Amino acid sequence: RVQLVESGGGSVQAGGSLRLSCAFFGYIYDRLCMGWFRQSPGKEREGVAMFDRGGSSSYSDSVKGRFTISQDNAKNTLYLQMNSLKPEDTGMYYCAADYRTCLTLLPPAALNFWGQGTQVTVSS
Repeated sequence: RVQLVESGGGSVQAGGSLRLSCAFFGYIYDRLCMGWFRQSPGKEREGVAMFDRGGSSSYSDSVKGRFTISQDNAKNTLYLQMNSLKPEDTGMYYCAADYRTCLTLLPPAALNFWGQGTQVTVSS
């Protein structure tokens, strides 16, 4: 059973940075597709960035050039570095994973393992 635990959310002013972390437990790490999703009040959950087991990454157009997804195999941890944050980046951020490929952003329903979420609030 795969378990994911996110951390690193918080409140920041527009233009600031945050780094989210997602620790993985009970998995076969190198066979995972891993990603970050977010959900804002009144909106559907959307994909932000994904990291395929083959090493490729993909981003939504709204965060491309500002966010970077990465992983540390030694620490079994996935990261999301978020720079130049905007108020519209506010939401609950979730880490997700599954045993599949993800060469492009996938919809939330495509992944079966989820963390509990961490809140990101960006003020103007």
